[in-house]
Amino acid sequence: MARLSLSKKPKKQRKAYYNAPLHVRQKLISAPLSHELREKYGVKSLPVRKGDKVRIMRGDFKGHEGEVVEVDLKRYALKIDGVTIKKADGTPVFRPIHPSNVMIIELKLNDEYRRRIVERRGKKPIEVEEEEEAEETGKEEAVTVGEEKPGGAEE
Repeated sequence: MARLSLSKKPKKQRKAYYNAPLHVRQKLISAPLSHELREKYGVKSLPVRKGDKVRIMRGDFKGHEGEVVEVDLKRYALKIDGVTIKKADGTPVFRPIHPSNVMIIELKLNDEYRRRIVERRGKKPIEVEEEEEAEETGKEEAVTVGEEKPGGAEE
């Protein structure tokens, strides 16, 4: 990944970090993959997306595992299912977690674009999971059943 700032000055580095455009921020919201996923896909880290399952590695919620509910690019924060604090009036709110403090333990690969990213960066091709295959074949069968009409091919 390219550096945000060419300067060595911390002030200029912070300025570049907080004024980064969205396409750069998306790459900055990256987290390492678990050892099992690393061996399976051959990728060390990926940008976190909504729907990924993560484990918190640092802080008060260390060890908690949950699904990412929201990725806040403006504040460089993740909102994770089950990681909440109570406000003074008792209503629960999500506790924002920085992506450097989490590890991805389950990837959501139903997006074709993300699957291509993993295949391009990794050393191994991705096998489509059984559930996704069943959904895809179910759709294909519905199309072929609709096209095949009895007596329609003879006429």
